[in-house]
Amino acid sequence: MTPNARTVLPTDLVALVSYDGRVYANQAMTRDRIGTQDSPHPLETALEQWFSFATGRHTCVSVKGATLRGLVSARKRGNKQAWEIDCLIDATEGDDSVLMSLLDQITAAAGRSGAMKLFVRLPAGSEIEREASRCGFLPYVREQAYRRAVEPDAAHASPAELRRREKADPYPVFRLYSSAVPPEVRRVEGMTFGEWVSAQESLGRTTQYVIEDGGRIRGWLRVAGDGDLGRFDLLAEHDVLDDLVEAALAKIANRQWAYALVPEYQPALASRLEALGFEAGDEYAVLSRRTVRPVKAGAKVPAVVQTTFG
Repeated sequence: MTPNARTVLPTDLVALVSYDGRVYANQAMTRDRIGTQDSPHPLETALEQWFSFATGRHTCVSVKGATLRGLVSARKRGNKQAWEIDCLIDATEGDDSVLMSLLDQITAAAGRSGAMKLFVRLPAGSEIEREASRCGFLPYVREQAYRRAVEPDAAHASPAELRRREKADPYPVFRLYSSAVPPEVRRVEGMTFGEWVSAQESLGRTTQYVIEDGGRIRGWLRVAGDGDLGRFDLLAEHDVLDDLVEAALAKIANRQWAYALVPEYQPALASRLEALGFEAGDEYAVLSRRTVRPVKAGAKVPAVVQTTFG
């Protein structure tokens, strides 16, 4: 660990705002934060997001005197084998050595906790994406955020085939994922069922649904509510796409805003949302870096020499 970096302390909250009152943005975007960046109260939102030292995350800060120079925190995704960076603050304005040091530290910390991969979602084409790439994080997919005000009187209905996801569904859903997601993305997120499970992201308080036909899962929908925000994502075969979008809008009809994060390999979904009045928002790059996990060294044992006499 470099001399100017250490584990975060509660007293570091006072450094989240600079002397001139500036709030440094969290550059890392997780699925359960989509929409929160539109908050009209940036300081309040920042304090909620940066309180990660009290919630079981790995967190490190870089400080110089009483000035916060950088902060990074990471948390588990589906399980301990995959982690994601949920907070990344760079307050140095040009000194990339601080950010790269923090990224190295959080990668090592995730590896010591059993993680095989560390993910981060950053603004596409940004300087911080380029800096993360120089630190071993490889971009593997781009995503577009979409949002629309919910129309309370609009008629959206769920198809009759839609049902809650059950305990027996994850492997059939994985088969849908394997057929719907390009191999260059699956090579990073999960070529095996176990890797895919570990890389699953949270939308927040999520409810999951599937469309099943003849024992085959043809569509998978996840929906979450967060105050006035409704979020959803989905995977679907082409002819059930519209049904899942309609189901998503029906499930979040009690919210004020609908948000979806659409990867570049789902152009049909993006076109459908645009036709329904969704506006394209921020574009993100998702990056991944493999960690280094400690391995116990083999114990040395004395060799036994057997001699045979004729």
